Amino acid sequence: MDEVLASVAETIKNFAVIYLVDITEVPDFNTMYELYDPSTVMFFFRNKHIMIDLGTGNNNKINWALKDKQEFIDIVETVYRGARKGRGLVIAPKDYSTKYRY
Repeated sequence: MDEVLASVAETIKNFAVIYLVDITEVPDFNTMYELYDPSTVMFFFRNKHIMIDLGTGNNNKINWALKDKQEFIDIVETVYRGARKGRGLVIAPKDYSTKYRY
């Protein structure tokens, strides 16, 4: 996931910024956002948490590693467009539910 984030940072710099936060050094949001996974991606727009419906049931964050750069760019674009329109919950461009993973 780190490689994907680092490689797309230049591509998405016009509409998104990537921040790395160590949850052991900044524990303020750990209980509020249930941050306990090794890698978690969350989206904020103008100091407001933007939720994304990925089909997994957890709309707060992405807590698995994405391997495809274009897939992550599509998610970030979707979140940005929805957040600019004032939406607090956006629908992901792809369904990540387990029903398609057999």
